[in-house]
Amino acid sequence: KASFLCMFLARTFSFRCSRCIPIPKAHRSFRTFQEKKPCGLPSLPSWKTSPPPKASSLSLRCSVRAMSDEQSKAQEAAALADSGAPTIFDKIIAKEIPADVVYEDDVCLAFRDISKLAPTHVLVIPKVRGNLTSLSKAEESDKDTLGHCLVVANKVAKQENLGEGYRVVVNVGPNGCQSVYHLHLHVIGGVQLTWPPGVP
Repeated sequence: KASFLCMFLARTFSFRCSRCIPIPKAHRSFRTFQEKKPCGLPSLPSWKTSPPPKASSLSLRCSVRAMSDEQSKAQEAAALADSGAPTIFDKIIAKEIPADVVYEDDVCLAFRDISKLAPTHVLVIPKVRGNLTSLSKAEESDKDTLGHCLVVANKVAKQENLGEGYRVVVNVGPNGCQSVYHLHLHVIGGVQLTWPPGVP
């Protein structure tokens, strides 16, 4: 059966999906949604002649569950964001919790994320949190610290042989899935990354 979305697009914009609404092989030159989209609506990618590989229902359930878990953690962390309580990063800096440290200087500490998203996934944090619980709290006086964190992120990338490219991510607030309220940069690489990141 045709999905609700495909039926809606078919009726409203003369858009048809070959997986839901059969089209003879001789006529499979699809017009993209973008060609027919009304002004102001976002563009959707073109459909290709060959349908994308099917994901198993188990992998889809696991993906949704993982995303839901991260969102739940972010909501819980946001409620304690301004409590002033020590975070797990404060404990790592104080050597109370072990970490696989890859770089350290007077300002920053970089260590491997235990829940890595790629072959290389390193967190760069300022040793003194101060008001930088989140990037949204940054002020003019934080420019040196923020700039140094980026320089360290680049040093880590070179050290980890990410010459082909990498990504630096800063999660901000509950909608950004920030789960630790101590500013941190994710340095992610070692594999071909996709775009857009984390957009439903």
